[in-house]
Parts: sequence; structure tokens; C-alpha cells
Amino acid sequence: MRRILLLLVMMALATPAWAQRGALTIPRNLDQLTDRSAVIVRGTVISARVEKHPEFSGLNTVLVTLHVQETLKGQAKGTFTFRQYIWDVRDRYDAAGYRKGDDLLLMMIAPSQYGLSSPAGMDQGRFRIFRDGSGREFAVNGHSNFKLFDGIGTQMARKGVTLSPRSANLVAKHTKGPLELRDLTTLIRELAKGSN
Repeated sequence: MRRILLLLVMMALATPAWAQRGALTIPRNLDQLTDRSAVIVRGTVISARVEKHPEFSGLNTVLVTLHVQETLKGQAKGTFTFRQYIWDVRDRYDAAGYRKGDDLLLMMIAPSQYGLSSPAGMDQGRFRIFRDGSGREFAVNGHSNFKLFDGIGTQMARKGVTLSPRSANLVAKHTKGPLELRDLTTLIRELAKGSN
């Protein structure tokens, strides 16, 4: 009995350590991510550097600056800079996955009283943008856009928001995988109109 109890305790303690790199978050759909976001911006990473928090020397952070190409919600022009807390030692070596030159769409929560922010839903609100062979732009988040549209139709009906036919079709049919960037940005703009 003691061995079983010890094994259960070890498994419980090991789970949070395993999950730190890809923080465990509640699954959120695009409407929920849009609601939680203070700023939604598309841009190119100019710099990403790991440094200590200016007020709390025990906190590791990554300071990310983007050249703003488009703002979908909130106020961001020219450059947009945010500081994100790093809880996993491995993130110190790769700036939490932010790299100079990355083309991203970020759904950012409002900074805390300590100046810390992150994408809403962590990797759910961070979309990498890439082009196919014909130059079309696509976006995919850290969860491969899985369940990104779950329940949106019902939520929009409750809010009294009518989606465009193209967006409604996308919400009804897409389950996983990259999305055309223009479809994603159009849908985000529509959702932002009905956001709290």
C-alpha cells in the first residue's frame, strides 16, 4: 500500500514539472480569446531577449518587440513591446519560442500591475504565419488550431452578432490545422465587434 501511495505522489509531483514548458491552460475558442485580449496585433519580431524583471530580480522574463503590420483590436502602432514571465528554465535558452524575423499574430492580454503580459490562452493566442508555394498566408497556433471554433455559433447568437457567410462557413467546417490568414483576421474583427 505504501508503494502504491508513494508512486501516486511521485506521479502527481512529476506532472506539473512536465507541463511547465507547454503551460496547461483551459481550452478557449477564438471568441473567448478575442474577449480576453486587450490587443490583437500582427507583426514581425524585431527582438526577443531573456532578462530579469526590472523590479523583481528573481523573475526571468522575455522582452519581445514587434514591428506592427496590422492591429485587429486595441491600440498598437509602429512597434509593440511586451514582457512575458518565463517559468521554465528551457525557455531561457530559446526566448520562449520568440525569434527575430518571426511573423506572428498575437492575442495579448492586458499587462498585469507588474508589467507582465502573454498571449491569451498562452500558445492558443499565438499564431505563427507562413506562406505556401503560391504566396498565400496561413496561420496556426500552438494547438494546431484544434477546437478553435467550438461553440462560437452559439456564443455569437447569444451576443446578437451575425457572422459573414464566409466566416460562418469556416466556423462550421474547420476542426484543426492551418487557416488562411485573411479568413482568421476577418473572423477576429467580427468577433471583436461583439466582444465585451
